Amino acid sequence: MTKDGRIVVVEHHSRLLADNPLGDPAVRRFPVWLPPQYDSTPAGRRFPVMFDLVGYTGSGWSHVNWRSFDESVPQQAARLIARRKMGPAIIVFPDCFTSLGGNQYINSSAIGRYADYLTRELIPFIDGEFRTLAAREHRACFGKSSGGYAAIVHAMKYPRYWGAVANHSGDAYFDFVYRCGWPEALTELSKYRSPALKAGSYRRPQKLDDLPPGHDDGRVKRFLKHFRSVRNPGSAEVMTLMMIAMAASYDPSPSAPNGFKLPLDLETGEFITARWKRWLSHDPIFMVGKYRENLLQMKGIFIDCGWRDQYWIQYGTRILSRELRRSGVDHTYQEFDGTHSGIDHRMDVSLPFLYQAIKP
Repeated sequence: MTKDGRIVVVEHHSRLLADNPLGDPAVRRFPVWLPPQYDSTPAGRRFPVMFDLVGYTGSGWSHVNWRSFDESVPQQAARLIARRKMGPAIIVFPDCFTSLGGNQYINSSAIGRYADYLTRELIPFIDGEFRTLAAREHRACFGKSSGGYAAIVHAMKYPRYWGAVANHSGDAYFDFVYRCGWPEALTELSKYRSPALKAGSYRRPQKLDDLPPGHDDGRVKRFLKHFRSVRNPGSAEVMTLMMIAMAASYDPSPSAPNGFKLPLDLETGEFITARWKRWLSHDPIFMVGKYRENLLQMKGIFIDCGWRDQYWIQYGTRILSRELRRSGVDHTYQEFDGTHSGIDHRMDVSLPFLYQAIKP
């Protein structure tokens, strides 16, 4: 035993991720943090559990690594426990990274069944491997960005598995968060257009007009092939991959090229109403009413966002809080002077909040 607890690396063979459409690994090794009390108290003692759902391009491993001038999440939790800000809890750091840079922890025929992977496979696996309090009342999930989105959506759709959630700067109000990202993505994708753009009179590719709305004319496929060949992608390439990953998450379609549809015309940028409606059906601000009864089962809901978020997520979280309030769903919503980056210090607030909600 040490005052910092210990990290155990586990390996899980997933049945649900086997033969996933991206060919990503079905066998995942990931860390689990055990608090100091796990080894120092009687062997029969059981502990509440928290699942850390990291943001896009991340993996659970990124939250246990050494950090310059900062703490890892295990170090942060150990400090909070030592200072009696929270009690001891097990923290799980799943690896849900994909070749599209991540996922939204939801089920998608274009990416994989990551919601089911978490709830139907990892939860019972962890309960079988460690001395957990194996009940939803003693289990929470938390995350930032895509992980924060996942936390609130899991509260809505999977209350039988979670007792409390914390959503840090989670994607919401897609009309703000995602629409502004598409112009840059379309410009990047135009590099993979066929025929290539040339100076002079503009001509729209005939293939686009021969395809159903939202179908790739080949440029997305060529971009993805290129992306897999580079070792140090640029920021525009990563942003484009993210927009593609969101399309694969929110509008999967096995019959479409690449397994998903796009929400806009690749040449003009005009949004396709039917396709965008599919995206909005996954927007938390429009989901509250539908899942109100499930949200009312939560023992704790924590939401926060920096008021200088560079993706303008603060506007979505304000709307989300308003809709929760209108539906009578008890929650805590806070804002702080910060952006979308470097905000792990906010777990000094959310982890104690979650522990109070799920403690024995």
